[in-house]
Amino acid sequence: MESQTDHNRGAHCGPAVLQIIPRLDAGGAERTTIDVARAAARGGFRSLVVSEGGAMEDELTAAGAELIRLPVASKNPGTILSNARKLTQLTRKRNIALIHARSRAPAWSALRSVRATRVPFVTTFHGIYGAGNPLKRIYNSVMLCADAVIANSEWTAAHIRQTYRTKPKRLVVIPRGLDLSVFDPATVTPGRIALLREKWSLHAGEHVLLLPGRLTRWKGQLVLIEALAALKRAGKLAPDLRVVILGHAQGRKGYVAEVVAAIAGNGLKKMVVLAGHEPDLAAAYGMADIVVSASTDPEAFGRVAAEAGAMGLPVIATDHGGARETVLAGESGILVPPGDADALAAAIVEMLVRPKSALVEMGAKGRAHVAAHFTVEKMCADTLALYRDLIGIRAKP
Repeated sequence: MESQTDHNRGAHCGPAVLQIIPRLDAGGAERTTIDVARAAARGGFRSLVVSEGGAMEDELTAAGAELIRLPVASKNPGTILSNARKLTQLTRKRNIALIHARSRAPAWSALRSVRATRVPFVTTFHGIYGAGNPLKRIYNSVMLCADAVIANSEWTAAHIRQTYRTKPKRLVVIPRGLDLSVFDPATVTPGRIALLREKWSLHAGEHVLLLPGRLTRWKGQLVLIEALAALKRAGKLAPDLRVVILGHAQGRKGYVAEVVAAIAGNGLKKMVVLAGHEPDLAAAYGMADIVVSASTDPEAFGRVAAEAGAMGLPVIATDHGGARETVLAGESGILVPPGDADALAAAIVEMLVRPKSALVEMGAKGRAHVAAHFTVEKMCADTLALYRDLIGIRAKP
C-alpha cells in the first residue's frame, strides 16, 4: 500500500473514516467522495480514501484527505481477497473507525474486512445496477450488507426496496449535493459568457436552449433533435432559437456520427451546435435561457436538472428517476414522458412563448428548491452525522 501523505498526519485528531472507491477520475461518485473527504477532515475526523487514484488525486489531497493506493477497481476474486487482507491490516494499524464503500468490487473487500475488524460499514448507491440474472443479483447484494445503506435519491431508495430480497438494516436517503458557490448565476461574469457565445457563434437576442450531458444514446440527444425536426416540419420552430448540445463523447465516435447525421438530415445545422466538452459549465448555463435533460432511462439523481435549477434556469426534464425530486413540475420546470419527442417539442414551445418574467420566476423557484434540499453542505452534514451515529453505536458496550 502506497500512501500519498505521511500516515501520522492528523494522528491527534478524531476517529479515522475511510472511503473506498475504484478510481478518482471525473464522475458524480468521485466528486461526492472528495466533498465528503473534505468535510470529514474539517469536521474532526482523520479522512482517508482507498483508491487506484486518477485525475482528481491532487484535489483530494488539497481537501485534507489521505490517498492510499490499492487495486480496488479489480473484480478478480483473488485481488478482492488480497485487498480485504490489506484493508484489515490498515484498519487495525490506523485505528479506522468506519469504512464507507462507494462501489461493488471494493465493497466485497470492505465487507470481508469489517467482519474481521467489527468496524461500522456504510455503502452508497450512486446509481442502480442491472440485476437481470441470479449471479448479478448476488454480486450487487454486497451493497446491502452494511450497517447503513445510503441512496442518492428517494427514487433510488424505492428501487432498492423493490428490487432486492435482502433488505438493508438501515436505508438512508442523502441526495447528491451541489456547490452553490460554483453554480451561482451571480458569480458568472459577462466575460465568461461572452467567450462561450463567441466560441459557439451565438448572437445577441437569440434564445439559447442547452442540453448538457455526455454524448451517449440514453442521454436523449437524438430525442431532442427529433423534437426540433418535428417543430420545423410544423412551422413552429422559432427563427431566433439556438440549441447547444454540450458534453464529452468519451470515444463514442459512432454515436457522434449518428447525431451529426441527424442534425444535417433534418436541416438543423444552422440552429444546433454540437459543442463537445466544456470545463466552464457554470458559464454554459449562464448563457442559456432554457435547459433540457432528455434522458430516456431514469437517472438516480439527475445532475443536469439540479445544476440548472441552481443556476436559476427553467428546466424541461423527463418524468422519471431523480428529476421528479429535483424539478418542481409546473413550478421550476416541465416534466415530459421519456423518449417522447412530440411531448418535448410541445414543452419547448410552451417555454418559448412564456414571457421573460415567467421564466425568471421559474428559475428562482428552482434555485430556492435546490438551495433547500440539494447542497453539498447538507449532503456532507447528513453523511457525517450518520458516521458519528454508527461509530457511537458500535462504541457502546
